Amino acid sequence: MRSALLTLALSFTLLAIGATSERPLPDYETFAAQVKKHLATDEARQSGYTFIERRIEQRLDASGRTTEEAVKVFEVYPGLPGEDRYRRLIEEDGKPIPPDKLAERDRERQRDVESYARKLSSEPEREKASRAIEKERARYTAAVDDVFRIYDIRIAKRESIEGHDTILATLTPKADPKPRTDDGKIMTHFKARAWISESDYELVRAEIEAVDTLSFGLGLLARVHKGTVATYQRRKVNNEVWLPERVTWTASAKVLLLKSLRLRGVSEFSNYRKFTVDTSTSYARPPG
Repeated sequence: MRSALLTLALSFTLLAIGATSERPLPDYETFAAQVKKHLATDEARQSGYTFIERRIEQRLDASGRTTEEAVKVFEVYPGLPGEDRYRRLIEEDGKPIPPDKLAERDRERQRDVESYARKLSSEPEREKASRAIEKERARYTAAVDDVFRIYDIRIAKRESIEGHDTILATLTPKADPKPRTDDGKIMTHFKARAWISESDYELVRAEIEAVDTLSFGLGLLARVHKGTVATYQRRKVNNEVWLPERVTWTASAKVLLLKSLRLRGVSEFSNYRKFTVDTSTSYARPPG
């Protein structure tokens, strides 16, 4: 009996200590200012890395079952200045791309790189490329400003994700948002939950939900329905940088303005390696 009472007393003591030592949530203004400093596009974050991207695209029936699936695996490399990353298709629907086709595409890429290098030998072309990069940076900065302009952002609680302490924030569009960018106009159709690393101020996970139906192409080509959810997950690579790990999305579309389709996509990122001019283009085949 004495042992049981001692155990019970110790349990209550530990609970009391835990209750009194619970850390308060961070101050919003201070925390948000740090998060804003650390926001960066995945293109910028991944620019120093090569990696594997496994892209799954599915067609669904009315009940959400998969009726058709396409799977592509890419080796991904930094793109030329002002262009998207270079994706080298190495596998499609479980079948490796034949070596002769890979060699042909590699030669095409080499020609593109050489053509770009010749073009940049001209001072006006270098200045043009530099202006394009600065314009894109300015566009992104303006879009980030719109995030804090459009959303009512609240710090909800602290949660652990894979051993990392994160702060969960909710983002709800304001009643009368006034976006200043095209990206901001799209944001007004979505609410979100975001998990931010408490120590790094980096986005770890996001869940984005459509609050109404959003159409693209004058409502004739693609549509994201109210309630549709997209998810975004990052992981810390080499204990130094947060990089994308998995992205999911769903949407609907029309083919030739007639046939309706329901679509779902998943992109998985792995095998991150620091990129140098000597980085090998040979990867081990990804599992699965």
